[in-house]
Amino acid sequence: MLKQLSINNYALIDTLQIEFSAGLNILTGETGAGKSIILGALSLILGQRAESRYFFNQQKKCIIEGHFSIASLQLKGFFDDSDLDYEDETILRREISADGKSRAFINDSPVNLNQLKALGERLIDIHSQHATAEINDPAFQLMVVDAVAKHEKQMADYQSRYKTYRADISRLKQLQADSEKAKADLDYYQFQFDELEKANLDPDEQEPLEQELNTLNNAEEIKRNLLNASFLLEDGESNALAMLKEASQQLTSLEKFNTAIAELKERLGSVIIELKDISAEAGNLEQQTQTNEVRAEEVNTRLSMIYNLQKKHRVNTNAELLTLQNDLSGKIAQAIFGDEEIEKLQADIAAQKSALEELAKQLNKGRLNAIPEIETQVMQTLAEMGMASAQLKVSIASVNELTATGTDQIRFTFTANKGHALSEMSKVASGGELSRLMLSIKSLIAKNTALPTIIFDEIDTGVSGQVADQVGRVMEQLTKNLQVITITHLPQIASKGDSHFFVYKDDDSETTKTRIRQLTNDERVTEIAKMLSGDKPGESALQNARELLGA
Repeated sequence: MLKQLSINNYALIDTLQIEFSAGLNILTGETGAGKSIILGALSLILGQRAESRYFFNQQKKCIIEGHFSIASLQLKGFFDDSDLDYEDETILRREISADGKSRAFINDSPVNLNQLKALGERLIDIHSQHATAEINDPAFQLMVVDAVAKHEKQMADYQSRYKTYRADISRLKQLQADSEKAKADLDYYQFQFDELEKANLDPDEQEPLEQELNTLNNAEEIKRNLLNASFLLEDGESNALAMLKEASQQLTSLEKFNTAIAELKERLGSVIIELKDISAEAGNLEQQTQTNEVRAEEVNTRLSMIYNLQKKHRVNTNAELLTLQNDLSGKIAQAIFGDEEIEKLQADIAAQKSALEELAKQLNKGRLNAIPEIETQVMQTLAEMGMASAQLKVSIASVNELTATGTDQIRFTFTANKGHALSEMSKVASGGELSRLMLSIKSLIAKNTALPTIIFDEIDTGVSGQVADQVGRVMEQLTKNLQVITITHLPQIASKGDSHFFVYKDDDSETTKTRIRQLTNDERVTEIAKMLSGDKPGESALQNARELLGA
């Protein structure tokens, strides 16, 4: 139930707050006063997209907040699934800034618009005079039948299984396509795999081989330069070590005079040792370096094969080639053994289909049982609203394949007049008749679902007099099952309200603002009298208004 609605900075509203009652809430006012603006603001906290150009003040943000009592609606599962804090008194809030950015909240937790909309759809049903078009929608008609059939658990079980069934069918098609392609390409895949397997690749071999080949190709230059280095360091007539040793002897004769000279001699000794070691290592490297044309040819052949494979498969490393080899192995296995997986999945799908068909039969049985109640209840309600000759026929037909809702197609046909053939409702009913028909159907839905609030936006269009009074009585009956908020221009309906709100424009020297106030009993008499006879109602209109309210 919607307990309170606060609107700030929206359209003609700078700030407004409404406290709704649990029963029938009436909104009246002149055309253009802003009644539908209030519903527009409410739709924002139900997930509708917003535009900042509708702001009252473009320099401020728009804030819409609704307080809902949801203790009896069994919505805790929704909050748990959405990772939201559950409160019996839940607050939905929407904030839209002047630059168009929007934020939504449920109990002060940020949510996206889809979450806000998902919860809003469980809290409020807004029905306008233009929404009668949905009455011809097969999905809406099926929803009506299912609501009366009350097989929510069976439907949830069916839809869960159907989702898995459709996903497995998609997976089967993909497996079959992959298998066909793998079979067609098997010889090609096998050739590529064999080539890579024969190469016996090592992910870390390329760089060492490249270094080895570089050494082998330059062995003579390496040996020559290493010999020259060793000769200059130690073996030549004027080698570096001989000169350093002589320098060390010169320092030896001086170290007794100065400790700094002793340190220099010590450092020079370290250099001599290091140079001896360098000379020895250069000699060893020279001995180890061999010219080996056979080995060079072997390494060159191996690297050429690696380079060719990498170029062929457009990769840069052996690791990538090995990954490709592994992928090819999988494709070959798919071609050889894929039929086994396909056959197993086909068997699973067949079993799923059989189970779904059985569930669809149960849904069909529940729908068939619900149809007489729908026809009887709707026609009875229509009779109460002055359409005693109206007939509604609900037919059900089976389709040859499983759908998301079973195997049934629902079709409503209708006639408002005796002796006329049944047809689609939009073809045989006037606007007022369609409004009453939709009200009858909504009344039926309300008795069978947990929707807490329904809003009628001038659904009484096209009716008047005694019929309008009967429409008001039907709305009054609805309040036994849910909260009703209705915008109306009819005094007969306005008089049935438990709470009556008057929407008006407040003009000052600078701006026009939409205001709303709840009417007292005396104010209701005056307002309904005005709806009966105009702005200056006489005593007879006032008396008529009292009689309507008294009734």
